[in-house]
Amino acid sequence: MYAFILALHSLIRWFVLASLLFALYRAYVGWLGNKTFSKLDERVRTIAATVAHIQLVVGLWLYFISPIANYFISHFKEAVHERQIRFFGMEHVTMMLIGITLITIASAKAKRKTTDQEKFKTIAIWLTIALLVILSSVPWSFSPLISRPLFRAF
Repeated sequence: MYAFILALHSLIRWFVLASLLFALYRAYVGWLGNKTFSKLDERVRTIAATVAHIQLVVGLWLYFISPIANYFISHFKEAVHERQIRFFGMEHVTMMLIGITLITIASAKAKRKTTDQEKFKTIAIWLTIALLVILSSVPWSFSPLISRPLFRAF
């Protein structure tokens, strides 16, 4: 089951990134172009937050069955000094929780704004910060610090 959840988590990351990038595109175009906040924009905001929350659930499930996280928790004093173990046991999960919290804040704040420009601006700013946090903590295949494949087979 671990390998399946790991592959699923790896796959969903692309949906998270695509939905965030599309939401950011719509937010910046709407904000800078003085557009009307449409039903499509509302749907895009909702989908981006929903996909991120699905990834959160899958990621937490993966964390609790992961041998790496298990080792990190049970051997904390030694594991905190091992780069890859610390990354997956502490850094990745912490930064992703922060990123998804920022996405949730973006969605909730934008929903409460009264003008279209405020909605677009709120989404643009909060999702930009969230995306930067998330991108900094994905184990990219090209990363010199922590490297994992871009796609995992099921």
